[in-house]
Amino acid sequence: MPIDLHRPTDRRQWLLAACAAATLPGFARAQAAGKPIKIIVPFTPGGSSDILARAIAPRLALSLGVNVIVENRPGAGGSVAGGEVARADADGTTLFMGHLGTLAVNPAIYPRLAYDPLRSFAPVAYVARVPNVLVVPTASPIRSFQDFIRSARAQPGRITYSSGGNGSAAHITMEYLKLSARIFLLHIPYRGTAPSINDLIASQVDTTFTGATAVLSHVRAGRLRALAVGSAQRIPALPDVPTVAESGFPGFEADQWYGLMAPAATPAAVVSRINAEVNRAMALPEVAEQFNREGAVAVPTTPMAFGELIRREIPRWAEVVKAGNVKSD
Repeated sequence: MPIDLHRPTDRRQWLLAACAAATLPGFARAQAAGKPIKIIVPFTPGGSSDILARAIAPRLALSLGVNVIVENRPGAGGSVAGGEVARADADGTTLFMGHLGTLAVNPAIYPRLAYDPLRSFAPVAYVARVPNVLVVPTASPIRSFQDFIRSARAQPGRITYSSGGNGSAAHITMEYLKLSARIFLLHIPYRGTAPSINDLIASQVDTTFTGATAVLSHVRAGRLRALAVGSAQRIPALPDVPTVAESGFPGFEADQWYGLMAPAATPAAVVSRINAEVNRAMALPEVAEQFNREGAVAVPTTPMAFGELIRREIPRWAEVVKAGNVKSD
């Protein structure tokens, strides 16, 4: 049916479309050419980055009027995907699901990083904060956080821990705990969070300290036991699990955080529109419920506030990398 601009509903739809086309030429061209918006996840499927990206992608597709797809591009601790997005067209059609590791840790690990987290990207939206959870297999004789610390101190280097790779958030979080508790554990890096957790469930490794999003379902199913959380407060999903801070290490805080980035030259109007739609998506009851179920805390805020978080976190984690002598793969 042709649009009749004399009909109020048609005129309103036409005006909305015209405004979108005027302020968001990248989206308008993408829609006309059938070009989707891509959210590049720098890790294998199954980790927190992937789960969060797939939670918001369909809602962005509805609100922006274009296809939004999630693509997994693992490699070099997320550096491969980061470099690809940094070089992409700055029209809002290529986004990067950045996080603690790719944006705050990698600059200290990779001497020739393919991107600069502060110069190569425009912060778009702070998506979520995900508390880290220290877990062991249910078959483990370690029953509590105090058991874990005692065992680690009694058997230096005998306890193994898995991560999604050298320099990953799980790796750097455990290094932070090792430094804080003065313990020594043996790191077993994997190519992705999912395989590292699978081997943990099978008791091929002893523990991991990774995002709640990736382990909560296994804790609820009885495959893993949660010993402590790295956040400043206990989390609603695990109300009986203490924080590391209250378990003898005051001041300890290690959350993972995730957010969307765009190539640096992306127009401010595009960044603002995507930010608004991401914040709106996270306020939807079904998205909020999914985040809560996965142990993620939505953090709706401005692109500027997200950029300030990144600036604060880079020097903080550079100290941990140096003290723990963390190296890339």
